[in-house]
Amino acid sequence: MKRRDFLIGLGAGAIAGGTAVSALGTRREEAAVSYPGKPTGAAARFEWKLVTSWPPDYPGASLGLKNLAQEMAAISEGRMEIKIYAAGELVSGLEVFDAVSQGTIQMGHSASYYWAGKIPATQFFCAVPFGMIAQEMNGWLYDEGLALWRDLYARHNLYVMPSGNTGTQMGGWFRKEIRSVEDFRGVKMRIPGLGGKVVAAAGGTVVLLAASEIYPALERGVIDSAEWVGPYVDRRLGLHQAAKFYYYPGWHEPSTANELTINLQSWNALPKDLQTALDNAAYKLNLWLLSVYQGMNQEALGDLTQNHGVQLKRYPDDLLTRLRAESEKVVQQVADSDADARNVYDSYTKYLKASREWRDISEDAYAVMQMRA
Repeated sequence: MKRRDFLIGLGAGAIAGGTAVSALGTRREEAAVSYPGKPTGAAARFEWKLVTSWPPDYPGASLGLKNLAQEMAAISEGRMEIKIYAAGELVSGLEVFDAVSQGTIQMGHSASYYWAGKIPATQFFCAVPFGMIAQEMNGWLYDEGLALWRDLYARHNLYVMPSGNTGTQMGGWFRKEIRSVEDFRGVKMRIPGLGGKVVAAAGGTVVLLAASEIYPALERGVIDSAEWVGPYVDRRLGLHQAAKFYYYPGWHEPSTANELTINLQSWNALPKDLQTALDNAAYKLNLWLLSVYQGMNQEALGDLTQNHGVQLKRYPDDLLTRLRAESEKVVQQVADSDADARNVYDSYTKYLKASREWRDISEDAYAVMQMRA
């Protein structure tokens, strides 16, 4: 799917979907759209369940998904109802892919790097250490990445849409200060995806935990460190109460794209107007969630450092150098793992190279100038 084709399709979808292009909400969390009532007549009805990998009332995503569900009800005049379940309410957060693929559940909201054991290539659609930022990720996906993603997921009986990016994440919480590569050696860290493989290669010990398990493990010292998202979300999980050293930059997830998956049979059963409306609603959710995180992270970080004793720290240069070197090896290993991974990697890196050449003289050059002014 090339960018021009996507934009043409979006314009047509806006006409077909009518109010599908109305705003999901403001950048900050506010009330969801109104529900118009039950359908009348003999129109087909779709009562779907949507499971997530996130805790209940998860900042940003919970409201965004609620808005999406209520908007679909409004657009369809009650023909489509989507009920949302947090992780553990119907399936665990790490069972979302299988539940939707098998048709037990119609929809899921998660992050594709959780399925690396099934599809190594899927990690490139979520987060790559030292890779694309959110603006670049969206550019790549809406250019040709999404077509590759959908092809891979169709083989697993899924239709997929980008549906929210966290932006550049924080580097993580630590119970002790990290001053060098040596201090990092042996650290037990909760971190998934390619970032976790890099941490292991750099001498750390990787522990995989669901969101609800992170705080107690960190507080009891079962783990020494944990990354989740950023100040806005991390504050809600209470991670600042278990560790006081908060590190940046988020080398492991310079952007993290969330996914909305739909069982392929369920998707194909939808009439074209609802398919168009749902595609458009996911597109807006993708942009809206990024705006929420962009707007709320600084406020949350100020609160954490000023009112909760959090110490903001930059990763040591020698550690970042080591992590970058290990990252290059890890990403190459994934690219070499199968033909699909190589195909997606080639597309990803080609776009990233071109984007970085432009960024050097646009956003990055402006940021350097701004700091010197």
